[in-house]
Amino acid sequence: MVTEVRPPRDDEMAAYYRALPFANGLPNWEPEDAAWHGGPEPWPPQRTPASEEQLKNWAATDIKDEAFHPIATFVDGRCVGASAAISFEVTVPGGRTGRMAGVTATGVIATHRRRGYLRQMMQAMFEAALERGEPLAMLSASEGSIYGRFGFSPATYRTRWELARHEATLLSAEADLGSLELVDAAQAKKVWPRVHAEVRAHRVGELKPLPGRWDGLSDAADGTNGPLRYLTHRDQHGNVDGIANFRLPWSPTTDHAGMLVVEALEAANPVAYRALWGLLIDFDLTKAVVAAGRPLDEPLRWMLTNPRAMRITRQTDNLWARLLDVPRALMQRSYQTSGELRFTISDDQMCPANNGTWHLTAGKSLSTCVPTDETADLTITISALSSLYFGGMSARHLAYAGHITSHTDDAIGQLARMLWTDCEPHNSFGF
Repeated sequence: MVTEVRPPRDDEMAAYYRALPFANGLPNWEPEDAAWHGGPEPWPPQRTPASEEQLKNWAATDIKDEAFHPIATFVDGRCVGASAAISFEVTVPGGRTGRMAGVTATGVIATHRRRGYLRQMMQAMFEAALERGEPLAMLSASEGSIYGRFGFSPATYRTRWELARHEATLLSAEADLGSLELVDAAQAKKVWPRVHAEVRAHRVGELKPLPGRWDGLSDAADGTNGPLRYLTHRDQHGNVDGIANFRLPWSPTTDHAGMLVVEALEAANPVAYRALWGLLIDFDLTKAVVAAGRPLDEPLRWMLTNPRAMRITRQTDNLWARLLDVPRALMQRSYQTSGELRFTISDDQMCPANNGTWHLTAGKSLSTCVPTDETADLTITISALSSLYFGGMSARHLAYAGHITSHTDDAIGQLARMLWTDCEPHNSFGF
């Protein structure tokens, strides 16, 4: 038996897709009430197997995409496993942009599981990402028990919340000098990239979208869900500074009738944010507002006369992070609290260059992370450091769980202060 782990050739792309669950109409995610799905039914919906024409079209698109890096496992020439990394840019603490490998579309066919093929593909993707100068990998974990063994750990979260319209009253505020406008999909396609770019510059964990991100927006109806609708906000100078996508789905039961589902909303400033939500939570002939894929720290809650009116109905981890090059990753972000810390990593089997003791000297504008022979202040697992990287996790909780061992009195506190960020990290879309 001959096993190869390598990128598929162009003529092998159809076989590559057939090794992926979604291409075969098989489950490709834990069926659940997902926090990024606004509807009442479990996500994901059933899929049908891809046709030969679809496979051909996918291959034609992916082969031309320089950001798409597929990997596959072949046993005696047959493709039995597949995955891919997509080169992204992600906003890291301090508003800087870091390079990141987004691991996606992963699967091993049922007859060849438990043979180490996924680990081999992951190892190959890590090594290729390091060669491309990407010190960080991220993914959305389709099953929570799989990816921790490769060093990944949750770094961002998403929530789905509901708000009854009769409870939704905004606190008084200064008059909005701008204006709201309902627009069509063609206009929304022009607005989204501009608004998202402005938001992304200040949101830790947000991704730079790949070309064509909003090309699929449409005014056509989507079954009983009805058409997607688009609401924009312009400031007093006429510049668009906020946009929301929402729909008013039909329901066969009264339990979910009159629901307005917000599928996406971004605003470049608090005025636009408040104005968009102000209309959506008081839309005529609706009973409730549902918003999915929202940040843990949604500011709208604090604009309501009754903060309890916003009820989180689903919450889940979103992106899992994995540091591939610890010193480079730590030096590409900035730190709100300056300081020094010496830490040891000893458990990284897949990226062994990360093992050792490191001296991190952090500042708001300049930081260094170099090997040292000095005594460490703490020992930390690669997965814990990856979770803490974007500043949204608790160092004390990870220490309590055994992922961090302190060797000095205030080492955990120093780690928490240095890596902390004010707003929770969040990314508004996956890959």
